[in-house]
Amino acid sequence: MTSEWSPVTRDLPIGVFDSGVGGLTVLRELRRRLPSESMIYLGDTARLPYGTKSVESIVRYTVKATDHLVGLGVKMLVVACNTASAVSLDPIRSRFAPLPVIGVVEPGAAAAVAASISGRHLVLATESTVKRHAYARAIHALAPDATVDERACSLFVALAEEGWTDGDIAESVARAYIDPIMKAGRPPDTIVLGCTHFPLLHGPIREAVGPGPVIVDSATTTAEAVAARLTADGLLAESKARGTLRLLATDGPDRFAAVGARFLGEPLGAHRVELVDL
Repeated sequence: MTSEWSPVTRDLPIGVFDSGVGGLTVLRELRRRLPSESMIYLGDTARLPYGTKSVESIVRYTVKATDHLVGLGVKMLVVACNTASAVSLDPIRSRFAPLPVIGVVEPGAAAAVAASISGRHLVLATESTVKRHAYARAIHALAPDATVDERACSLFVALAEEGWTDGDIAESVARAYIDPIMKAGRPPDTIVLGCTHFPLLHGPIREAVGPGPVIVDSATTTAEAVAARLTADGLLAESKARGTLRLLATDGPDRFAAVGARFLGEPLGAHRVELVDL
């Protein structure tokens, strides 16, 4: 049954959904940008990774998860998963209208277009996001003449989750992925971090691309998009106190807490993670 939403109060929390822990980088930026907002984060850790699933399965999983968040009472949905953002935003927006729904792809693409002078972009993402050309389509919708190179950097995910986000290993992997494009002539002037894991590897990526290109972080740009939408819709929290945070996972709260602490940027005990069954 389709869930219904009605604007009851500006102090309802923001619902943030991801297939796992990567979206905690988006949550971190949301809390930094909007400290008075309460938030509920749901990581569908029982079904990850979404990137290997069919479009139909991804939409079904996303609907189940966002149904749960909307049922808890939220004033906005943030789809912090690149794969889900690439394939599920339209069904989710239709299902929950007029509830605002923000994904991570559109803000990242808009920021890249705004920052670029040459119109040449490099998108670093997972294999599934690259195969779907999600960022390329979003960039070309805004700048049809743009040149977009997409590079699948699957090892970045493992490095981020293992905590190997600096040092020789991370820098070597970053150079292996990025050097062929940067040295091929007419290098890009924007680098889009098209996976929520990748902000943790900002340092090695910057070393690989050099000082010139602008690095666009989809977590930061999504937080700005959320702030702008809340302001435009008159939905900013009335309270000025620090907002509350509720963390939900569909499996493995211990691992969620252990890995998620690195993404959230603060200590995180398993007792803070609620296990939910979708």
